[in-house]
Amino acid sequence: MRSPVRLGIMRELSGGGKYVHELVTALGVSQPLVSQHLRVLRTSRIVAARRQARETRYTLTDDHVAHIVLDAIRHAQE
Repeated sequence: MRSPVRLGIMRELSGGGKYVHELVTALGVSQPLVSQHLRVLRTSRIVAARRQARETRYTLTDDHVAHIVLDAIRHAQE
């Protein structure tokens, strides 16, 4: 995964499910860009979506993947 936005989404979702507007605020990028990356992550079955009223809540499908990604980010920052 080479996209900083996707890494950011995974980092944010590692703390629990979030709505798109929460990801937009946390990452400081546009809603269409977040939605585009969420689509890729859903297609890859890394992220799951659950409709709640008028919004969709996104969660990681496997916390182990998040741990691997977060460890890789920490290692790269060393």
